[in-house]
Amino acid sequence: MIKPLQHFLLLSALLLSSVVSNAEITKDPTSWTYEVKKKSEGKYDLIFHLKLKEHWHIWSFNPGGDGSQLPPTFNFKKNPSVKLIGKVKENGTIKSETIEVVGLVHYFLNKVNYVQQVEILSNTKATGNLTYQVCDESMCLPPTTKSFSFEITDAGSTVNGDTTSTAAAPQKDSTQTAAAIVPQSNKPDSNTKQGSDNKDVPKSIWLILLSGLGAGLAAVVTPCIYSMIPITVSFFTKKSKNRKQGIINASFYSLSIIFIFAALGMLIVGVFGANALNTLSTHWIPNLIFFAIFILFAFSFLGAFELTLPSSWTNKVDSKANTNSFTGIFFMALTLVIVSFSCTSAFIGGIAVLASKGGFWGPLVGFGSFGLGIALPFTIFALFPSYLKNLEKPGGWQNAVKVTLGFLELALALKFLSNADLAKGWRLLDREIFIAIWIVLSILLGLYLLGKLRFSHDDDLPKNMFGTAYISIPRLLLAITAFSFAVYMIPGMWGAPLKAISSFVPPMGTQDFVANGGSPTASHDNGAKPPMKYVDKLKIYEPEVATKYGLVTYYDLDEAKAAAKLLKKPLMLDFTGINCVNCRKMEGQVWSDPEVMKRLKEDFVVVSLYCDYNKEELPESEQYESKALGSKVVTVGNKNADYQATHFNTNAQPFYFYIDEHDNLLAPNGYGYDPDVTKFIAHLDAVKAKYKELNK
Repeated sequence: MIKPLQHFLLLSALLLSSVVSNAEITKDPTSWTYEVKKKSEGKYDLIFHLKLKEHWHIWSFNPGGDGSQLPPTFNFKKNPSVKLIGKVKENGTIKSETIEVVGLVHYFLNKVNYVQQVEILSNTKATGNLTYQVCDESMCLPPTTKSFSFEITDAGSTVNGDTTSTAAAPQKDSTQTAAAIVPQSNKPDSNTKQGSDNKDVPKSIWLILLSGLGAGLAAVVTPCIYSMIPITVSFFTKKSKNRKQGIINASFYSLSIIFIFAALGMLIVGVFGANALNTLSTHWIPNLIFFAIFILFAFSFLGAFELTLPSSWTNKVDSKANTNSFTGIFFMALTLVIVSFSCTSAFIGGIAVLASKGGFWGPLVGFGSFGLGIALPFTIFALFPSYLKNLEKPGGWQNAVKVTLGFLELALALKFLSNADLAKGWRLLDREIFIAIWIVLSILLGLYLLGKLRFSHDDDLPKNMFGTAYISIPRLLLAITAFSFAVYMIPGMWGAPLKAISSFVPPMGTQDFVANGGSPTASHDNGAKPPMKYVDKLKIYEPEVATKYGLVTYYDLDEAKAAAKLLKKPLMLDFTGINCVNCRKMEGQVWSDPEVMKRLKEDFVVVSLYCDYNKEELPESEQYESKALGSKVVTVGNKNADYQATHFNTNAQPFYFYIDEHDNLLAPNGYGYDPDVTKFIAHLDAVKAKYKELNK
């Protein structure tokens, strides 16, 4: 029988464990080991073995999402004896998940291997550091950087083929125990594969397939391809021995087109690698390159010049084209692909970018379906040649299609420039500037479709029986669409969310003025100073709901404390991260609730402390050694992370803690990731009541 004292001790222990479980330092759930595997004389694989604790995941090199996910990076120190071959490759079972607000993301659970191929000139050590971020269902830890070292001691020995055992014993991460691990078998892990068996991956592939098919069908109406349909189909039907043979030849011609474009997709994977394609949407340099390419395509479609491949290529391929053999028919298809380059190049660029989101199979599916879209009309009209007479004659309408595509290319080019602008923080294309340019482009497109804007290579509008120029119904409908789109975007100039295109326009944090919330740097109604410190650097990362509803957000704790003291309000410490997915989920699902936002605006002073913002270094006099982090505090992000760990014994984001002007803690356990709106409202009300109790 438990005595009263034991009751008390047991209850105390349970309460203490409850407090600790809600706010404690979360240990790094990763275990890294390193292995050197000799492949041939002088050639090695340097293998990073990562094991994750249950429920934790690490982002893929191709993380998807909204661009805020932080994939792992591996940086090797320069060593004259070590020559890197290609880039680090990931090898594991990719999982995918569609997250509200964030989108489709890709990650690894349990374990994943990273392999860097190298050429070793002499016995040496390959060293460097790796940076990664891990998350579970409720939190993300700040990015972690660790050093690594591979020792190569047998650079002069020989091996028997590719299945040689490891050249050096796997090395344990210095942060883990020193116990050795058993060398990995050279057999591929039966559970390891590139790609994914997750239900969300087929959704991504289907999107790429349908987009590629649509782009191919759209390319058919361009002059380069459209004019070839009646000529090519008639050629097959008349030159073949019989109708059946003509259909077979036309079908093989169509299959050849699909094969050529699919081969182009596989070539891209072979040259760049499936994961490397993700840099098209994340790194600023590829985005600038694609901006320039799309501008080039746009000017070509608008008639400034004609993009063509060398005529020698066409002549050489065309000389081998005939209907006497399948080889000759294949070269006929190849001739079409080369000749139509000036019309299909822009579509190919767009498909390449979209296909980068589909992992290994993305380029194959994207380019293959694009080829299918182009090939379909040739097969259909070969089966039903009588319908050829119903084809509209080539003419000015085709040029109108090219010009329309030119305007669309200009709009898409701005998206790539915006990606680079956000990555580098240039602030060239803030949200309202981006929207203003899109509005102008939409209006100009509408005027062009109505015949009010002309280019040098445009034909006259068709005339009716009375000799009066007129526009067709399709052009009128497209013009209405362009003008309607322009009108839809106008409220965005004053901060309207524009949800239909929110993934294309820059984030709300770059907006200089929001009509329903005032200026993003507006002060509180009763005189508190507006946020000043780090606003120019961190405002672009502010949650859209904060800007939309005019929630004043501070980024420096001292400024926020001064405001809280003046306003007599509790201080909400929002420990967050630029690369924190669950933070975005809380903001999008919970902060956006009208009752939650009402309380945040009226009852609290909010300070967002970004624990992964490491672009801004502290003055040297403010840098110090952190016992909690076990490293030196150098950046603003380091300072915020140290403050969270030191004062609240936790290092997870999102996490919300509350203090008053005297640093009294108002909710001992804080509030972690829990998107229950009702629960969060009750939590805020309890904090407010506690503040009033302590500050009568």
